[in-house]
Amino acid sequence: MDESRYQALADTALRAIENLLADVDAEVVDPERAGDVLTLTFASGKKAVINTQRPTRQIWVAANARAWHFSYDEATSRWLDDKGQGIELVAQIVAIVKESAGVELRVS
Repeated sequence: MDESRYQALADTALRAIENLLADVDAEVVDPERAGDVLTLTFASGKKAVINTQRPTRQIWVAANARAWHFSYDEATSRWLDDKGQGIELVAQIVAIVKESAGVELRVS
């Protein structure tokens, strides 16, 4: 995948995550984007960091003392974990938000 395609796909993914959180009270989950890094700050003080990794063409997520690396799967048009466990990026963010803030996000 070339750089411009990767950047477009990664930007779309980060925007999708921001949109998922649009209706959540910022006191509960406060998303803040700075370039290619999206930081979610929870009321508890916990954070989740979602960022692009251009050299590897991945999106990395760190939260709750764990980390995941996601690569874009052309066959399914989804960001999937690089360990082959079938974990999808948005589904993992939904799980992190539920665990960290008790909020159930609706994915449409």
